[in-house]
Amino acid sequence: MGLLQSFFESDFWQRHIYNNFIAENRWTYLTNGLKNTVIITLAALVIGILLGAVVAVVRVTHDKAGRPGILLRLFNAVCQFYLTVIRGTPVMVQLLIMYFVVFATVDPGKLAVAIIAFGVNSGAYVAEIFRSGIMSVDPGQMEAGRSLGLSYSQVMLRVIMPQAIKNILPTLNNEFIALVKETAVVGYIALGDLTRGGDQIRSQTFDAFPPLLAVAAIYLAIVMLLEKGGRIVERRLAQSDRG
Repeated sequence: MGLLQSFFESDFWQRHIYNNFIAENRWTYLTNGLKNTVIITLAALVIGILLGAVVAVVRVTHDKAGRPGILLRLFNAVCQFYLTVIRGTPVMVQLLIMYFVVFATVDPGKLAVAIIAFGVNSGAYVAEIFRSGIMSVDPGQMEAGRSLGLSYSQVMLRVIMPQAIKNILPTLNNEFIALVKETAVVGYIALGDLTRGGDQIRSQTFDAFPPLLAVAAIYLAIVMLLEKGGRIVERRLAQSDRG
């Protein structure tokens, strides 16, 4: 009991723990920022998966078509331009363009802008992940599905995509982890995320190490949780394949 009391009365507790997290409820900067980080990541991931799947299907369809029509060539050109621009520019620049240029006259809210910006960015990388997964599926699967009377879209949705998702799951989980860490730049549009929450504490206490260490620890915990979840899903899918 005496040791516990001496800890709470120590200079370390007063200077580094109490002042940074307990005083004035400064810990809420981290919890509120974490909430925004999770919202942005999950919503952007949904947009990225949907957008990436569409782009991947368009590109694969174009590449496999013997003589693609003009409409398919146009869609493929748009997709290639999108991939080149998004993958060739920093995500922070894309976020600033989305906030200060695209939505300069219309304000959907900083959270919505961040979700759209990171969703569009993630979609470019997810598209290539999906494309590699689709290409890894045996081409005979498409031929067999078409011979059974299924349309191209039905075979793609019911036969090809489920197998492709199994193949790309580890890479897709890595993209999810990268997306979590990339959201740390949303502070450039004055949106309170986890990183900005730690920086707000630092600006008030002038003590950088404890809040930044807490931010790093939370990010690390999230990444470890995602890695663990990804391994569990992979094992279960492997077991279902063997069964």
